[in-house]
Amino acid sequence: MPLQDYMQIISVDDHLIEHPRVFADRLPRKFLDAGPRIVEDEQRRHVWHMEDQVFPYIGLNAVAGKTPEEFGMEPLRFDDMIPGCYDPVERVKDMDLDGIQAACCFPSFPGFGGRVFMRAKDPELGLACVRAWNDFSIDEWSASAPDRFVPLALLPLWDLDEAVAELRRVAAKGARTVSFPDSPVPLGLPSFHDDHWGPLWDVLEETGVPVSLHFGSGSFVPGFNFSAAALSPNPPAPGQAPPATSFALYATNLMWSTVDLLFSGQLQKHPGLKFMLSEGGIGWLPYIAERADWVWGRHRYYQPIDFDTRPSELLRKHFWGCYIDDQFGLTNRHAIGVDRICVEIDYPHSDSMWPNSRKVIAESLLDVPDDEAHQIVELNARDVFDFPRS
Repeated sequence: MPLQDYMQIISVDDHLIEHPRVFADRLPRKFLDAGPRIVEDEQRRHVWHMEDQVFPYIGLNAVAGKTPEEFGMEPLRFDDMIPGCYDPVERVKDMDLDGIQAACCFPSFPGFGGRVFMRAKDPELGLACVRAWNDFSIDEWSASAPDRFVPLALLPLWDLDEAVAELRRVAAKGARTVSFPDSPVPLGLPSFHDDHWGPLWDVLEETGVPVSLHFGSGSFVPGFNFSAAALSPNPPAPGQAPPATSFALYATNLMWSTVDLLFSGQLQKHPGLKFMLSEGGIGWLPYIAERADWVWGRHRYYQPIDFDTRPSELLRKHFWGCYIDDQFGLTNRHAIGVDRICVEIDYPHSDSMWPNSRKVIAESLLDVPDDEAHQIVELNARDVFDFPRS
């Protein structure tokens, strides 16, 4: 069988845990004292320190290798997790065990969209941290196995000129996507509806780099406080919703992001923009397309809404989704668009099926024709990320 006929699985949503020297090896000397560093506290936990802030739990839910009965808001130390969480060479071994060819890995300590650096008291330090993380992601993590890792970068979004400059820099270095907050507003940034982002959208179109919107990257998840959860592994108090409530609602973040963008007017101004909806499922996409069209049909007459282009047309053109376990979405794949569906492994988080991902994905596609399955597990991701086989 020709090589191109074999299906290789590409995960559009995995995570890495930053090792202790990511920033120490890359920050200018003047930032080393205030910059991110791992400290062992009095309880023998490994915690990140940056400026005068402490960030407990080095790898929230880095639970690869544990059973659901062992899950919790951990680990507390690097030796509480398997090396594939923080070592790219060991990660490739874990991917081989799992039957996964390539993965796009989001950050952990900085937040999925870099919110920790956005909130730095010293913006110059925040910018240096963004650059350091990107150099680590591209030059160390991804370069360790170029055909196995899809390089991802962060942007200093609090300064648009610097964000544009960093986008050009990382695109030239080989970044295949950038992580952007699923909603910038909770971070104090302009909304998707604001023309403020126009210069950044222009360069994303020019370079062909897609935007990855990871749920929760805007620091808001319904009913869940990541900061509070990181401070205490204890169960919620009586009368408080457990984190499971938020986990079950994770797709609602990306529903919000998608509809926000569909009605923002920016997609008409920037027809080359591409958005990957990372870790949001796919079963809701046909409903959102139908609902958005219904609202558009009844309410565009008195609002500043595009009069000619249906939201469903914009959704079909600009967005890709992914799934871990979403049989409803696969059953309705033609309503979504087979060429708009990808898969995610989510290693080392608690949603991941590692080390049985290939088996689980294969079972989910039993009733899907081979050519469509090939699109879903590999070809769509290669297309949107411009990540060819080596």
